[in-house]
Formats: sequence, C-alpha cells, structure tokens
Amino acid sequence: MITFGLIINPYAGIGGAVGLKGSDQMVEEAFRRGAQQKAMSRTSDALSGLSEHKARCRFITCPGDMGQSVLDELGFDYSLLPMPEKEQTSAADTQHAVTLMAEQQPDVLVFAGGDGTARDILAALAECEHGDIPVLGIPAGVKIHSGVYGVTPQASGEVLNTLLNGGLVDIKESEVRDLDEEAFRQDKVVARHYGELRVPQVGHFVQAVKQGGVESEELVLADIAAFLREEMEDQPATLFLIGSGKTTQAIMEDLGFDNTLLGVDAVYVDNDGHIDPIANDLNEQGILQLFERYPSRKAVLSIMGGQGHIIGRGNQQFSAAVLKQLGKTNVQLVSTKTKLTELNGRPLIVDSGDAALNQQWAGTLEVITGYRDKVVQPVV
Repeated sequence: MITFGLIINPYAGIGGAVGLKGSDQMVEEAFRRGAQQKAMSRTSDALSGLSEHKARCRFITCPGDMGQSVLDELGFDYSLLPMPEKEQTSAADTQHAVTLMAEQQPDVLVFAGGDGTARDILAALAECEHGDIPVLGIPAGVKIHSGVYGVTPQASGEVLNTLLNGGLVDIKESEVRDLDEEAFRQDKVVARHYGELRVPQVGHFVQAVKQGGVESEELVLADIAAFLREEMEDQPATLFLIGSGKTTQAIMEDLGFDNTLLGVDAVYVDNDGHIDPIANDLNEQGILQLFERYPSRKAVLSIMGGQGHIIGRGNQQFSAAVLKQLGKTNVQLVSTKTKLTELNGRPLIVDSGDAALNQQWAGTLEVITGYRDKVVQPVV
C-alpha cells in the first residue's frame, strides 16, 4: 500500500483565462470577471489514470476542495487531515496542511497549483522535521516556471502510475521559481529562485554509466560507492551497518576495508567525518550490542536480484529485533537499475518473520542507483 499526500490549491490558475496574469491576491477580481476554478478538474485528470491501482494506494488529504472532493469523485480511499473545511482557502491553509501532512510521512506529497503554491510547499517543508518528502506538482496555475511539475496533469499522473507499477522512478532535486506577478502584469519578467524540492520523475538510465546501450555494472558500482561515501561523510557520529552482496562489497572496497561478502560489517563516521572499520561478519547479537554503544545508526542494504528481497534472504542478521531499533527511515538501499528492471515491476520485499513489522515497512523506499542518482521503489 503506497500512501500519497494530496493538497489542492482550489484557486490556482483562476486568473489566467480572464487575463489577470496570475492568481495571487486576485481571487475576488477573477470571480468578478467570470473565472472558473480548474484546479480540481486538473487534479482529476492526473489521478484518474490510477483507477486500476485503487487497492494498492491510499491518500491523506484536506477537507473539501483542497482534496477530499476530487477523491470522493474518483472513489479513492483516503483519510482527512485534522483541519477545518473553509469556503475560501489561502496560502496559510496550504502551509498548515503541509505541516500536518509531513507528520504522517506519505510516500509522495502530490499538490495541484502554480509557482506560488510550490513556494508555500517549499517554505512549510523547510520547517518540518520530516521535510524531505518527495513532492510532485500537478500543473494548475497561471505561472509554471518551477521544475517540480509534470508537463501536463496526465504526465504527473504517469509518474505515480509508474511508481505503482514498480517501474523506475528517479528522485531529482528540482528548483522552485516564481515570477513577481505585479511586475508581470506590467510586462516585466522578474523571476526568482527560492530553493529545491525532491521530485519523482519517470526514471532512465544515466548515459555516463552505459556502454553500447547497456548499463556497465562496474561503472555503476563505482558511482554508487563514490556517492555513498560522500553521504556517509556528511553524517558524523553515525554507525553504518553494511549488508551482504556484490553492491555493498563495492562500497567497502571503495572505503579500503575488508568485506564479508555474505555477512554484515560495520563502520563508524567520527565527528570529523573520518570513516573507520568497527567490526566484520556481525550476527544479530553483535548488531544489538553495537546499538547500545552507538545511538545514531544506519544500514546500507542491497537488493536480492531476481526476487526483490531487501530483508529475509541472505541477511537474517537484520532480525525483527534489529529492524525495530533501526527504523525504516535509517535504511539506505543500493542497487543497479538493471537489477531493478529485472524485477519486471514486482515490489521490493521485507520478510522479517514479523507480519506486523513487515506491514509497517510497506510503502516505498529510495534506492541509490548511481552518483547522485536515486529512484523510489514500492515495498511490501
């Protein structure tokens, strides 16, 4: 079950058709000129293509026209955020919804709006503890200069459809930009960069690691190792457990440490970002003992080729007891895109021996697939 957050700015784009060159602070004037709200219908266009996956996804959304109305129309399962329904909403309502949404950590936050809405999303997430949620925009505004949107509502829907089908969905940093509407109405284009959001996009193979149209495993593993080393160095005072497999073996070799191909090794990043080996070939008890010494810990796991297991095949040292202390958010997966595509759309599998824990870990996880290259994959 994949969980999508949905926030609609009901007044996005309302000024475009009546010549207002934007909608910010212009709702009343737009209605006076006979404008019609279109954000809900554009959201419906984006989500209607997911109808065959209703049993595999659910939504968290806002009351009324900020999300609930569209999901009722399309027949999706959803839960409502604890916020009142308003006759006319504002940027403050959008930001409040984002704050509440982030607490529930959906797999992807989907929103419909324009560049002003994207700015509201960016600002709110910056203040949230779990503000690194992937965000995908459905274009519904007058001004669409930010890189967080699909080129059409249907294109945004296709990204979600690809994710539900187990296809490659990259996670890329994309910029949020907005025009000064007052200047725009005076025929002046004044754009400003406000920041970046992490945006899911239909995946592709990175050209730099392809040879003759085929992914080069050696180059990909080197890229994964180089990127992960950078990520580790930026997380001081953290224990990293390195799981079994050829992909993780390449990481240990890049670090210059001995590796247990079919076991679990541990390294520690000190306060200065230096990485040192701690232990090799750990069992469950050895891992739990390290947890007593190191409060900040993460695990780097590879994916079982052909089957898609991330837990329960060849790494039983990551028992239910270990996973409960570790937590899903502290797991970083690594894989080549070739291995992921060979799953033919099948989700990744957690088989911890604890059915309740397996269910808690269901949803999505991000996978490093190259240098600064990540995809998001469904997990059951």
